[in-house]
Amino acid sequence: MSSISVVIPALNEGPTVAAVVQAALVDNPLEVLVIDADSTDNTAQEARRAGARVLNWREIMPLEPIPGKGESLWRGVFAARGEVVVFVDADLRSFRPGMVKKLAAPFADPKIHLVKADYERTFGDRPTGGGRVTELTAKPLLRILFPELNHIQQPLGGEYAIRRSTARTLPFVAGYGVEVGLLIDVARRHGVAAITQVDLGSRSHNHQPLVALSKMADVVAATILQRSGSNMTITQRDPLD
Repeated sequence: MSSISVVIPALNEGPTVAAVVQAALVDNPLEVLVIDADSTDNTAQEARRAGARVLNWREIMPLEPIPGKGESLWRGVFAARGEVVVFVDADLRSFRPGMVKKLAAPFADPKIHLVKADYERTFGDRPTGGGRVTELTAKPLLRILFPELNHIQQPLGGEYAIRRSTARTLPFVAGYGVEVGLLIDVARRHGVAAITQVDLGSRSHNHQPLVALSKMADVVAATILQRSGSNMTITQRDPLD
């Protein structure tokens, strides 16, 4: 089994981050890193109490952070020591022991570079219906522009794993386009066969209002269009290597 670094980007996720950290630690990874993006609540304290190594994103490297989730992931890759980096969102209410191991297991095959979680997205008390930006923005654009990735069930999902050596060679979109950007870039560089999926059951998390989802959809759409060759402007970090 490859050594595993779990990287959890967090911004004001005090109510949920401790449980996510504790579930990840059960799988005995090399480390669990919480990348705190200047939280103003007790996120850092809760994560540290649960057993994570907490790093404020400013202390990882001497560059002013670019606001956005992708920035935390990029800095997390820089700080990580494991051969495989498992990314997990800090707001999950359904992350369970065993999921880190499931996401890392396919790397026993040296041809695999990226592992995406496959799951049902809950919505309120309903078992399905979540993932509105995924279903209404990401999947339609991928079907049209990158049909070879049509089989990926959760292209925007925050639970996935990547070889650290691979991640260091790829750009990271600073905002919420980071997941789909990495998906497209890995497929281009290593082929679609280098990406696989593992079933993690269902996912529950905090739901955003439509106005917030609209902003997320803008970034996701711009990322996919830019990767397809359109002259879109997106903010992203250059590869670390």
